[in-house]
Amino acid sequence: MKMPEGLFVAQGEEAIRADLLEAIPFDYTSGPPTEVVYETEEFTSVCPWTGLPDFAHITIRYIPGEKLVELKSLKLYLISFRNVGILQEHSPNRILRDLAGLLRPRRMEVEARFRERGGIKTQVKVEYHREKEESWQQR
Repeated sequence: MKMPEGLFVAQGEEAIRADLLEAIPFDYTSGPPTEVVYETEEFTSVCPWTGLPDFAHITIRYIPGEKLVELKSLKLYLISFRNVGILQEHSPNRILRDLAGLLRPRRMEVEARFRERGGIKTQVKVEYHREKEESWQQR
């Protein structure tokens, strides 16, 4: 059966709303490191080739610097992926880039565990370390 034209229309990555993300102050920058973990099972995007939905459990784990992400803004940001055609391997990288750029945490990790499609499960984990990034930029 031939796919009807225009049935699955995905938006480009420019539809991801990083501008919705807001930072709030973190008051406990001195003392022992604080690990913050956010999880959602409601993340969705679409396959850029088929337009079929991808569903993932997203875990964001970080040690803040001076800022935290405001949770409502994070939820709205993640919802903006809903109709975006993006590879499963790319979405955690994009989330990390946007959050690390806003927050400048000491360390951050974004993991996506996608539901099985076509008999294959995908799990992607990407990490950011402020010290490593700064040393890479100096080269």
